[in-house]
Formats: sequence, C-alpha cells, structure tokens
Amino acid sequence: MAEQRSALIVDDEHDIRELLVVTLGRMGLRTDTAPNLAVAREMLSTVAYDLCLTDMRLPDGSGLELVAEIATRFPTTPVAVITAYGNVEAAVEALKSGAFDFVTKPVDLTVLRGLVRQALDLNTRRQANPEGSTLLLGDSSAMVGLRDTIAKVARSQAPVHIRGESGTGKELVARTIHAQGSRAAGPFIPVNCGAIPSELMESEFFGHKKGSFTGAHTDKLGLFQVADGGTLFLDEVAELPLSMQVKLLRAIQEKTVRPVGANAEVAVDVRILSATHKDLDQLVADGKFRHDLFYRINVIELDVPPLRERTGDLPLLSEAILKRLAYAMKRRAPSLSPEAVAALEVYPFPGNVRELENILERALAMADGEIIDARDLRLPNAPQASFAQPAAAVAAAPPPIAGMIGMPPPPAAAADPRGSNPRDTSTSALPSYIEEIERNAIQQALQEHRYNKTKTAAALGITFRALRYKLKKLGIE
Repeated sequence: MAEQRSALIVDDEHDIRELLVVTLGRMGLRTDTAPNLAVAREMLSTVAYDLCLTDMRLPDGSGLELVAEIATRFPTTPVAVITAYGNVEAAVEALKSGAFDFVTKPVDLTVLRGLVRQALDLNTRRQANPEGSTLLLGDSSAMVGLRDTIAKVARSQAPVHIRGESGTGKELVARTIHAQGSRAAGPFIPVNCGAIPSELMESEFFGHKKGSFTGAHTDKLGLFQVADGGTLFLDEVAELPLSMQVKLLRAIQEKTVRPVGANAEVAVDVRILSATHKDLDQLVADGKFRHDLFYRINVIELDVPPLRERTGDLPLLSEAILKRLAYAMKRRAPSLSPEAVAALEVYPFPGNVRELENILERALAMADGEIIDARDLRLPNAPQASFAQPAAAVAAAPPPIAGMIGMPPPPAAAADPRGSNPRDTSTSALPSYIEEIERNAIQQALQEHRYNKTKTAAALGITFRALRYKLKKLGIE
C-alpha cells in the first residue's frame, strides 16, 4: 500500500485553514496546520512534508521567509504561496524566493487542486529519476552550473527568461526545464515570435472562431490553448510588436484568453518560458519592449553560455553530433583527428553549437575515410600574421570570405568573385556564378548578424520565407 502524502498548511485565518484541509483531504492527503511561522518551523523540523501551502502575511513574519527556508533546508518540498488578489508583485517575489507556484484569495479550488497535483507529480518524477535527464552535454564549469540552475528552476512554475547568443541551444534549455518539471506530461509548444506576421499574431496566440474574419473557415485553437497543462516557449520574444505585448501580458496575468470573434474568455494553464539573443533591458530603456511584460516573463533569468566559453566541451559535443548525423545517414560515425580538434578549439564559433553542427555535417559529407581532418572542416579563417601582406595590398584586397583552416591562403592578387566577370571564373555558367555570389552574401550576412535569420533577411532585403528557401536551395543548412 502506497504511503499517504502529507501537506503543511500555514495560515492565520481559521476559515482558510479549514477550507484547505477539507480540499486536500478529499484529494487523499494527510494535512497538518500552523497559524504562524514559529509553529510551522517546529513542524517542519519533525515531519517530512510532500507539499507546503503558506499565506504571505503571518502574525510573526512573512511567508517569504518560510519559502526561503524550505528552499534551502528542504529543497525537495514544493511550497506554494497564498497571496491577496491582484498582488502580482508579491507573487513574483515569492517565485524568485523559490516558491513552486502561488494562488490568490479568494482561493479558486479548481486552480488549487491543479497546483497540488502538479507538485505531487513533480516529487513522483524526482523519485523515479533522481538525477534528471538532460541532453545538455558538457563537463565545463559553465555547463555544470547551467544544469544545476535548470534543476532548481524546473521545480518551480515561475516564468523563466533564457538569454544567450544565437545557436547556443536556448530551445534545448527550455525543453529540459519542461522535461524536468511538473508539466513534463503536458505539451511543450515552441513558437518563434519573429516568424509570425503581425496581422495574424492574435489569431495564432489566442485562436479564432469560424467566420470571425475573411479566411476563418473553421474554429481554431490558439497556441495558449494548445499548450494548456504544459509549457509555451516564446522564442525571440523581443520581436513581438508593442500592440501584441499588451495582449500577451493580459493573457499571462489573468490566465485567460479570448479567441478572435468569441464572446467569452477561456481559462488556460500554461507555464511561460521565453528566450532572445537581444538585450531586453536595453529594449525596455529604449521603449521598444514593455516594462510590465518584461517584469512578468523575467521572474527568473537564465544565461546560456556561448560555445567559446565552454572550454573542453568541444570533443564531447563533436562526438555526440557526429554519432547522431552518422546514424541518420546509416553509416559509421567517423572520429576527429587531433589536428581537427585543435582547429575547432581555436575557432570562435560566432554561430555557436548550431554552427558546429553545420560544420560537422559538411565535414561528414566531405571526408573520404573514417577520420575527419582539419582540411575537411573548412573553417572560415582570418589571415594569420605569418601570411601578412604589404599594407597597401591589404588595404586594396577585399575582406576574406571563405579562407579555410588547414588550407593555404589565397594569393594576394586573388579577385573577389563578386566583382569579376562570369566568363573569367572557374564556374562559367551564369546560374552557377549567381548562386556562388548569393551563397557568399548570405553566409557573410549570417555571420554579421550572429546567425539570426530574421535580422539576416532584413539586412539582405528579402523576406524571412525567401531566406529559408535560399538556405535550403544553396545547401547552407
């Protein structure tokens, strides 16, 4: 017979304590109650609870003190805070202190029961898999610290904002938080905020009713409703227009959405994770991102380190990527030569892990045997000091675009293919020549914009969809 779960209820109002005791009792939990911090501390020192519910205001202190103590002394015990209706600041502060979640007075019993089930599910998964599974490989101090932080934030329901350069794996971090949290059984819905046309955003996020606008032939669920019971990951959240930021803020605060053309709001239960490579603090200061929305999604901030700061992780990462790529190609995974490893370790990787994957996929196709050499990597390389040219020649020469590590430098008089006659190039066919120019221009723009495709498309003067088409056509990704 399974051991009965237990909960500690801390509140100075007798009626609230009785309501919570009855509600949790009907869910099969054994409950203890405490009217203040002193009694709660005494009970916590003698009993191991599966859950704690505490009021924010107590006669001898703040519930935040209890939250911090439980997070430190009993990290496996989820604690939720009961706060006054509309006191968003207090709820956010509680989440930052380590609270699992919060409920507002008057207590909605449906919301409360959902919170309790998620807390108990979290403990069940932790016991079944105490180490927690993750695909975030690396033994560097930066990655060890990141995994430790993820393990802590995963047990909370607090919104998490993930910062990092393009290609660092922000979505993988978000998926790991979801997988290790209490919502792992629910859906994980990622959305690139920069890829949705502004006129369709409200319909995409909140859904619409049939006939609400031209083309709305059927009812459609929005992303919030699809993610109900799980996690909604807002990638590139900085790309949201201000008009949509207002509507998104209300949906997050009220936990309800109104589909376009609907007369009533629909309750939704989602955890919000967001990410961007941009500096949101600066965007807020510039008036390009709403301060109140920033305050709501940035309860917990998580920084994903760039690949160049993950000293020592390259061999392990490269081996895992090559195995995955080789498996998809139904071939034996090759290994990297010492020279190839050395070349990777000195390369700055402006595109981070995503660029490493692209480089290794290309090398896998180019390598002749079971060993990938430095020459097969074809890494872009700035001119070295040993290949220095006279100052006048350097000033006159075009910037290098496709120099390769492990290959001799181009002659000083080599012409930029963008300025040469098609008949003088090695690829005399005009279509091939144009593709060569396009490929060079796109690769250079990608590097300049840190592999952010939205910004790259804007810089090239083409649409995001057109850029995706050209990347596929030219075999750049």
